[in-house]
Amino acid sequence: MNKLMDFITRIRDYLTDYIDNFSQASADTFAWISIVVLNLCTIPTYLAVMAGVTDKMPPLDMTLLLWVGLLLYFVRSAIIKDMLMVFTIGVGFAIQSILLGLIYFV
Repeated sequence: MNKLMDFITRIRDYLTDYIDNFSQASADTFAWISIVVLNLCTIPTYLAVMAGVTDKMPPLDMTLLLWVGLLLYFVRSAIIKDMLMVFTIGVGFAIQSILLGLIYFV
């Protein structure tokens, strides 16, 4: 009977840990996906301008608010040492800066 109780306790502990870790992993995954989507939201317009399909840039206020939001999220990620977010946001800033540079200087 004692072995059965130990087995049940171990299963309960395993399931509790799994549920806790699953919810944290899911939250982290959705946060990372949202950062990627935010980084990519102006890229199609930049590529359309570079290809000559349109000459209309995204509104400046939208772009500035997006960049400020990403910058604040970057600072938060750096403070809590979430290196995946720091890397993702940094790469997004670099790609957007390169595309803007190509549009304005080439």
